[in-house]
Amino acid sequence: MYLPRHFAETRPEVLQAAIRAHPFATLASLGPEGIVADHLPLQLSADGTRLLGHVARANPLWEAAADREVLAIFHGPQAYVSPSWYPSKREHGKAVPTWNYVVVHARGRLTAIDDPLRLRPLLEDLVDRHEGAFAEPWRVGDAPSDYIEKMLAAIVGIEVAISALEGKWKTSQNQPDANRAGVVAGLRRSDTEGTSAMAALVAATLADSGKPA
Repeated sequence: MYLPRHFAETRPEVLQAAIRAHPFATLASLGPEGIVADHLPLQLSADGTRLLGHVARANPLWEAAADREVLAIFHGPQAYVSPSWYPSKREHGKAVPTWNYVVVHARGRLTAIDDPLRLRPLLEDLVDRHEGAFAEPWRVGDAPSDYIEKMLAAIVGIEVAISALEGKWKTSQNQPDANRAGVVAGLRRSDTEGTSAMAALVAATLADSGKPA
């Protein structure tokens, strides 16, 4: 992706935290008919070296992309930015709209997991990760064993051994402090989940420069 230096995020802990916070990925691969994009949750391993998930057995991905490099794209907060929020717009009018966003690219080689003894623990970890916040979390063992066996037979696990992580944090770093403060205020007034998260990210760039937000 196009990545100006001032938007680049290289800290592994920040990139990994973004993947864990936003696990629903677009997985791009090169198949017989060209570029293919699949959409699925991918869980980052505890040591941060692998992405784990599963697809329907009928999905050709697990065979077509096996032992090939793939690209997993994780999207974080994003928001439209109005030039009317910039004090500089009122001064000289030289301002245009833009879009702020956070994205992480993870590259690596894909391996298929077609062994029930490996696949079930993978699914249990994925379920436990997303059910953990509920008052009465569902567990794989809650379903009848013959039903789970049938479901396991209908899917194939995938593992991506991460070879490279690349992050882009486009959070108004290219704007002067006054404009960034205006973006924070404008996003906070919008008051939606995405804009609130982006406002916090833009505010962090001001905190890094020692300016109030």
